[in-house]
Amino acid sequence: MEHYQQADLEAAVALIHALSPSLLRYFTSQTGSCEKADDLLQETWLRIHRVRHTYRPGEPVMPWVYAIARRVRIDGYRRTRRIARHEVSMDVLPERPLETEERDAPLTFDALVSALPESQREVITMLKVGGLSLEEVARATSSTVGAVKQKAHRAYGRLRQLLQRAQV
Repeated sequence: MEHYQQADLEAAVALIHALSPSLLRYFTSQTGSCEKADDLLQETWLRIHRVRHTYRPGEPVMPWVYAIARRVRIDGYRRTRRIARHEVSMDVLPERPLETEERDAPLTFDALVSALPESQREVITMLKVGGLSLEEVARATSSTVGAVKQKAHRAYGRLRQLLQRAQV
């Protein structure tokens, strides 16, 4: 990151290749849409590029990057909500797939995590997909380590319930 701050193109490319997969997984689990996740990833890299001077050398990179990604996601959500207020809803909704198809489909991480509240989904994704420590997640979400632990504990309990129901 320090080399990227110094306008080293190879460092920028290496950083993008190293962090993009985990950021994309984070956005996909948060939005449930690959298209939205791609857009948010692009917006995140644009914002990182604009604010790269704010990174403090010697500090961990991941909490700084995830804090930016979180703000991009929140801004994207707000933008979507503003647009949705002006859209007209459809009279006829498309058909849903049969429930048996849904029940027979294997459970994926994204499907399980999408059932969690947003704050728990965010913490679990940062911890398990992003590989961040509790302290780094707390820094990225502007909360305390205790709050992160509590959200993770509640999310694990909810995921356990979902998995038990799926086995029945």
